[in-house]
Amino acid sequence: MEEQTVVLIMGVGPAGLATAACLTKLSVPYVIVEHEDCSASLWRNRAYDRLKLHLAKEFYAPTYIPKDQFMKYLDKYIEHFDIRPKYHTTIESCTYDENRKCWFSVARDVATFVVVRYTTRFLIGASGENSEANILVIPGLHDFAGVAIHSSRFKSGAAYSGKKVLVVQKSVHVMTKEIIRLGMTLVQYTPVNVVDDLLVRLANFVFGDLLSHGIVRPKIGPLQLKAETGRSAVHDVGTVDLIRKGIIKVLGNISKINGNIVEFENGKESAFDVIVFATGYKSTANTWLKNGESMLNNAGLPKKKFPNHWKGVNGLYCAGLARRGLAGIAMDAKNIANDILSSYHA
Repeated sequence: MEEQTVVLIMGVGPAGLATAACLTKLSVPYVIVEHEDCSASLWRNRAYDRLKLHLAKEFYAPTYIPKDQFMKYLDKYIEHFDIRPKYHTTIESCTYDENRKCWFSVARDVATFVVVRYTTRFLIGASGENSEANILVIPGLHDFAGVAIHSSRFKSGAAYSGKKVLVVQKSVHVMTKEIIRLGMTLVQYTPVNVVDDLLVRLANFVFGDLLSHGIVRPKIGPLQLKAETGRSAVHDVGTVDLIRKGIIKVLGNISKINGNIVEFENGKESAFDVIVFATGYKSTANTWLKNGESMLNNAGLPKKKFPNHWKGVNGLYCAGLARRGLAGIAMDAKNIANDILSSYHA
C-alpha cells in the first residue's frame, strides 16, 4: 500500500501530539503513527500509579497534576485538534531519496501485518528518549532467583508487601518541592549555574550531609543535570527521613548476583526477593532512521544542544528530545511547524 502526504510524525506522545496540533493550526497535511494502541503509552502503561507532573501550578494546573488527569487532558487535546493517529503501526525504516528530495518510510500494521509505504517531504521523530527500558548488565542477573523488573512495570508497592526489595538507580539530587519550585522561578531571570549553586546550598541546609547514609550527590547542579542527562531532581516525600531511620538502606554499586544474593562492590552482600531497575530509558530512533546522522548521535539523541537541537537536514526534525519536559516540547512543536510551513509554501 502506498500513501503520500506532506509530513510523517512518528510517535503519539505529548511531543507528537503537540507537533500535530501546531501543523493542524497551520493547515499543513500530516500523518501521525504509533506502535502502541494508545496515545502517551509511557504515561498510560509504563508509569506507576502515584505518578504526578513535577512542576507546580505556576506551570500546570492543578498543582502536581496526577497522571490520570493528564491522560484525560491529552484525550481532550486529541479531540479538540481532530488528531487521528494510526495506532498499531510500526515504522521499520525511513530513508531519504536525494534524487526525488523526499523521505520513504516503510510501516507495518502490527495487527494485520499490512505494509504501508509513505512518501513525504518532511519527517518528524517524536518517539521520545524513553522508547525502551534501560537495564544494567550485571553478572548473574539472568539467574536471579527472585523477580527482576524495570520500573516501567512497577505500579505500586502493594504487590511487594512483606518482601525485601532492592531498587537500583543512579545518583540523584534530593530536593523539597519548595526548593524545586524556587529554582524553576529563579532560572527565568538568573543564569543556570548561579541557580544550581543556590539550590544545592539550600538542599544541604535542609537535609544536611547525607553521604554518611550512602547518598552520593552528582557533581553538577540539578538544572544542569536535567539539561545534560535528562535526569530530574527527586521530590522528597519522606524518603530521606526513612533513610535516616535505617528503614531504607542505601547500598553501593552491585558487583554480581548469585541466586538471590546480591553482592556489592564494598564487599557487603544481602538476599533480596525483588529487584526494581529504576535506571531510565533509551532512544530507539536509530533502529529505523537510516539517514539521521545530521541530527542524531549514536544514542539516538540530538547532536546539537538546546535550542538548536530540533532540526536536521532534508526536512528532518525531532520533537521532545531536548530533555526540558513539556515546556521544551511546546517550543519544539512550534519551531518545527513554523519551519515546515515556510518550506511548504516555498
